[in-house]
Amino acid sequence: MLLKEQEITLSASDLAQASERATAWLLRHQYPEGYWWGELESNVTITAEHLFLTHILGIGSQDLWERIARYILSEQRSGGFWANWYGGPGDLSTTVEAYLALKMAGMDPHSPPMRKAQEWILCQGGAEKTRVFTKIWLAMLGEWPWEATPMLVPELVLLPDWFPVNLYSFASWARGTILPLAILRVLKPVWPVPAYARIDELFPRGRERADLSLPRKRSAWGLFFSGVDRGLRLYERRPIRSLRGLALKRAEEWIVARQEADGCWGGIQPPWVYSLIALFALGYPRESPVLRRGIQGLARYAIEDERGFRLQSCISPVWDTGLALIALEEAGLPGDHPALLRAGEWLLAQQILVGGDWQVRCSARPGGWAFEFDNDVYPDTDDTAIVMIALLGLNLPPQAKEFALARGLEWLLGMQSRNGGWGAFDRDNTKAFLREIPFADFGEIIDPPSADVTAHIVECLGRLGYRPGFRPLDRALRYLFREQEEEGPWYGRWGVNYLYGTGAVLPALRAVDFPMEDPRVRRAVDWLLSRQNADGGWGEDVLSYHRKELWGRGPSAPSSTAWALLALLAAGEAQSEAVRRGAAYLVRTQREDGTWDEPYFTGTGFPTDFMIRYHLYRHYFPLMALGRYRKALEGGTR
Repeated sequence: MLLKEQEITLSASDLAQASERATAWLLRHQYPEGYWWGELESNVTITAEHLFLTHILGIGSQDLWERIARYILSEQRSGGFWANWYGGPGDLSTTVEAYLALKMAGMDPHSPPMRKAQEWILCQGGAEKTRVFTKIWLAMLGEWPWEATPMLVPELVLLPDWFPVNLYSFASWARGTILPLAILRVLKPVWPVPAYARIDELFPRGRERADLSLPRKRSAWGLFFSGVDRGLRLYERRPIRSLRGLALKRAEEWIVARQEADGCWGGIQPPWVYSLIALFALGYPRESPVLRRGIQGLARYAIEDERGFRLQSCISPVWDTGLALIALEEAGLPGDHPALLRAGEWLLAQQILVGGDWQVRCSARPGGWAFEFDNDVYPDTDDTAIVMIALLGLNLPPQAKEFALARGLEWLLGMQSRNGGWGAFDRDNTKAFLREIPFADFGEIIDPPSADVTAHIVECLGRLGYRPGFRPLDRALRYLFREQEEEGPWYGRWGVNYLYGTGAVLPALRAVDFPMEDPRVRRAVDWLLSRQNADGGWGEDVLSYHRKELWGRGPSAPSSTAWALLALLAAGEAQSEAVRRGAAYLVRTQREDGTWDEPYFTGTGFPTDFMIRYHLYRHYFPLMALGRYRKALEGGTR
């Protein structure tokens, strides 16, 4: 039953107690080293592919596979499918990978869960309709012909960075994935699944009549790249041996040079697993230092509980720590609080002062922060801005703090793209036509500037004291207003979606003293007010990335509500009924232990293709919003 507006109440003591409980919860969950780190949940493909990896490398066990199977089964929906986010529609590729993993683990294909999955898969067109990445896994496991996957050639690594299309034209995560896959595409290795695990039943017309065609893109660029694919297939029949040998050697060297201290590649699952498999296919034994480190490093990303064994696609300690610090500062903890100082010192130690791939298009000195524990090659601008904002409020040793902020600022300014915005990992990574290559049927393969990342950097500049008139800031503001939708909100590239984007931009504008009475700001405020739910909260369906009628609409969620409140508070709406009702929603839905429940996926990897549930979003964003609300009511700033 929906609550009527007059039934929603909020007292000052309720607000204070909620903030205090949330603060206590967060302090209890700080790691002894000083950081915060919550689970980064995605879909079951990450764990299914871990099973495939252990099969390929020969390091699996029946016990591990059964624990993986228990987790995968726990995520199956009543319709027999697996989805990419909570409450989302079934995804064919995810379901096929889950089905194959369960079958390899020994699940009876005639059992009710497997029968339901099989029926659903066949209704969707079967295994032949899966995306390219799934078909590549099936090819490695002997369940799909390599010839029916798009061409990727290792010669890509030989192209100079001035060439119109080269390895660095792709996003950091994409180039780290494409190059090892290019090795695999030319080597065409197969590690067959056991006979009992073959998936003949997932081909509606039988394997021999399966549709082996590549994804078709009807744009001019799509047709062009289809022609390139055909040309590469002709070259593949008789490659220039010396050139191919050099390309494989350079690709191998490129991959090995980018392994991190903990064994990962890029701090994310796709380049990590494909790099391990590519090197293994090239002849690296499991006992070699590079493979041994890579295999051992996966343990840090693993979680096991009553649901079974699962693997995270990535881990977020730097991001979680920066945002937790900001929330605690907003909640009123002083800058010399021991917990905050411990976190600040840990963050200072995480600053990256060595080079990386970003230097191909940026000459600034290193000084950023990464998302993970170990990812020196790929610091990102978003984490760097959040960490710097967090550090500003701490009473750390002045020399260390000033050095960190100065180098971080230098790096951020150097990473600004020509259009005034910031991408996450690279500058001017904007060749949109690359989205039309046959390989690109899943996720994003470039890293263009986005409003949410740019907003965090604008907010950082504002807190450092910069105001309009500073050229990089002026360029960024022009970019942000070009990106504003006619209805008022901003798109969220890394969070769902328009609530996240708008929740980043309005606080950024406030931080640089942009006039909140500006019509563009008021348009954003009106849009937010029009999206508030009857219970006082806000929420947004993941499908808002594709359906305009869902922009800012969905069941209320703590993190989404917090983003709306942060935006409205920045716009000067602290005394409004909407803000009071939003804060009351957070207070009312808080658990007794001080945190919130949030099953929804409000984080974004690739819009709708790969969604994320950050387990700490439900906590530090509400605490941040409640803290700013209390400050505003008491006459403070922000």
